[in-house]
Amino acid sequence: MIDNKKNVRDFLFRGLMFEAESTVFKSAGIQIGADTSITEENLLLEALSSFNISLRSNALEMSRLYAVLFCFENEVRQLIRETLEENEGQDWWEKVPNKIRNHAESRKETAMKDSWLEGEKANGLGFVDFGMLAQIIVVKWEYFETVLPSQHWIKQRMDELEKVRNFIAHNRMLLPSEFQRVYMYIADWNRIVGL
Repeated sequence: MIDNKKNVRDFLFRGLMFEAESTVFKSAGIQIGADTSITEENLLLEALSSFNISLRSNALEMSRLYAVLFCFENEVRQLIRETLEENEGQDWWEKVPNKIRNHAESRKETAMKDSWLEGEKANGLGFVDFGMLAQIIVVKWEYFETVLPSQHWIKQRMDELEKVRNFIAHNRMLLPSEFQRVYMYIADWNRIVGL
């Protein structure tokens, strides 16, 4: 009995030690555990298999762009949240312009009572329209002027990216040059905010 407890304890301890050290290996680029990317890719290809090859190719190309825009939009939301929380305190949301806050709260109320979707609904900033994010930054410019080049720069980029975002949301295909412009705008953003 004592040997079994000791063996189990030793096994668990070695597992915990390995898990603690695995972050070092992962940060060095060494894969730990099973590679699920091939499985995920196969599941995606299987889900798309009933559609024609041209449509599948376009969908895969657009999915990469969607992923980049998803990350970008959420990065902007995070920058706004963190910057305003740091400069205005925990009640920063109450200090967002009424028009924007009321619009977001209305959308949040609708989502809470009418939707069968159970995704993230707690964050008011998550209900702010993409185009309104630039408005928040401009209104609170004194907190963002050391990070972003100018109000014109942020408005112009966000206006352009909002058009692309809406185009993608309605499942329209972009031209290769438009893909490149989006990637360029997002690379500019990442360089400027230090990502």
